[in-house]
Amino acid sequence: MSSPMSNLKYDAFRVFGCFSILKIIKGFVFYRTFRPVVTMRLCQYVNTRNTLGRLVQPLFNLLHRIATGFAGIDFSWRTQIGGGFIFTHAWGAVINEKAIIGQNVTIFHGVTIGRLDKINADGERITGYPIVEDEVWIGPHAIIVGGIRIGRGSRIAGGTFINFDVPAYSVVSGNPGGLTKSNCIPDVYNRAPLDQY
Repeated sequence: MSSPMSNLKYDAFRVFGCFSILKIIKGFVFYRTFRPVVTMRLCQYVNTRNTLGRLVQPLFNLLHRIATGFAGIDFSWRTQIGGGFIFTHAWGAVINEKAIIGQNVTIFHGVTIGRLDKINADGERITGYPIVEDEVWIGPHAIIVGGIRIGRGSRIAGGTFINFDVPAYSVVSGNPGGLTKSNCIPDVYNRAPLDQY
C-alpha cells in the first residue's frame, strides 16, 4: 500500500478527475462524503509519525469521528484502504475496521462490509473479515460479510447479500447473492492513475 498522503491524492482524483491541494481542501469543506476519507488519511498519517504525531492523534481521531457523524457512516480510520477510494452518497454505510479494501473501489450508500462469526460444533468461534480487491463497485445496500474475497473488477448489485468468494470480473446480485455474469468490465469512473503523483 502507498502512504496515506499518496492515497489521499488518488482519492481526490476519483472525486474531481484531477489532483491538486486546492481540490482536497474544496472536497473537505464542501463534500460530506469526501471529508471522512480525508480525515481517515490524516489519522493514518499522524499514526505513522514520531512522538509529536502520536500526541496529536486524539485530535485527528475526534475530527474523523465528527466527519463520519456528519456523513452518517460507521467507518474507522484504521481500515486498510488503497488509493482511489470513493463513497457515493454514503448514508448508512458500515465498514468494519478489519476489512481490507483495495484500490479504485467505489462504495454506495447503505453498504455493509463486516465480520461474520461462525461457531463450530465444539463451541469454537471463528471470525472472518472481507477482502475487497481493486476496482470493485459495490451498489447501494449491499451486504458483504465474513472471511471472503471479492475479486478484482467485480460489481456487486444493490441489495445483494454475499458471504462467499466472488471470482474476479464478476457481477453478483440477489439475496442470497448469485453470480449473474462473468468477464465483466470494471465500473471505475475517474480511475486514479496509481503510478503517478
